Amino acid sequence: MGALSNIEQQAVERASAEPMLDQVKAWAAINSGSRNLAGLDATAAMLADAFSALPCEMVLEPASPVDAVDSAGRKIPLEHGRNLHLTVRPAAPVQLLLTGHMDTVFGPDHPFQDLAWLEDGVLGGPGVADMKGGIAVMLAALKAIESAGVHSIGYEVVINSDEEVGSLGSAALLAKAARGKRAALTYEPAALPDGTLAGARPGSGNFDFTIRGRSAHAGRNPEEGRNALLAAADLALRLKDGMGPRLSVNPARIDGGSPNNVVPDLAVLRVNVRPATIEDQVRAQALIDSSVAMVAASHEVEIHVHGHFARPPKPLTPDLEALFGVVRKAGEDLGQHIDWQPTGGVCDGNNIAACGVPVIDTMGVRGGKIHSSEEYLIVESLSERAALSALTILRLAEGA
Repeated sequence: MGALSNIEQQAVERASAEPMLDQVKAWAAINSGSRNLAGLDATAAMLADAFSALPCEMVLEPASPVDAVDSAGRKIPLEHGRNLHLTVRPAAPVQLLLTGHMDTVFGPDHPFQDLAWLEDGVLGGPGVADMKGGIAVMLAALKAIESAGVHSIGYEVVINSDEEVGSLGSAALLAKAARGKRAALTYEPAALPDGTLAGARPGSGNFDFTIRGRSAHAGRNPEEGRNALLAAADLALRLKDGMGPRLSVNPARIDGGSPNNVVPDLAVLRVNVRPATIEDQVRAQALIDSSVAMVAASHEVEIHVHGHFARPPKPLTPDLEALFGVVRKAGEDLGQHIDWQPTGGVCDGNNIAACGVPVIDTMGVRGGKIHSSEEYLIVESLSERAALSALTILRLAEGA
């Protein structure tokens, strides 16, 4: 381990000693699936109580309006939970943003609901790594910073309720909170169980293509029909054919159809598109526009496009490399090896980076098999990552 100042040593020890495991158990025991508004409200109340230990102004922010396209091609409102928003010392010379999410991918009807010890020091359960553990790490680090009396740094904390479904209801809040920040830390779990951080990330956009054709009798006058299902399939193939090494296109679902003796006049195609860079995102948008135009003309159908690139690509910029350097040095001084690598996943780090703020978005726990019924948390990583965050924040406050 490297040499730490007295303040750094005290903060590291304080962060490591926080009762994080008890918090994770309590928070993970409540189902907070992204669509479980009652569970999200209960979780938000517990988190608000825990974070009230900080000298903050706290608000539970309502989600921005969001709409979706249903299986009948109709635009419908989509409700999201409230988002926890904290502000501490907004006039301090150094300003940071710390973010996390309270929602999980496991709804109340999912069979994965309970915590269980998988082996000594390894806790399984819904959201223990992604990311109730990360929220506990964040809080422990911030409490340690406050106990150290470091007032040269201010920060905002956003814990949103819809990260797992794209942060559509919290994107505006994240963008507002990112303004004027020197750096940001997001508490997604480490990219690998050994603690490796995520570096560059692709972007992601979800699109719904509503195709309206014309129904007709499948035997008597099929030529008068315009088959929306065939048009949807053609569009899916055209988009898929536009894939390349830096552009992933996943046609995921087609809603619609009709009885076998009727030419279907409605179909809704759902597609996820992931460009590696901003240039690839421009190329992807051009692919979408041209494919829609060609399919609409060749099948004589109407196509309405709903959706956008909600998470732009996150490149490895010089500012981000410098921030990684601060975290790596903090890790070295704590006896932790810190490395990073590109990943195919997306998160709120994409949104923050798009605001021009360097962000390391995997400051959370070590664990694995997230988004599955085998999700687990490596318990010793709670204290490790809390110490890493506390030391990183202190050094950012010192001007690193």
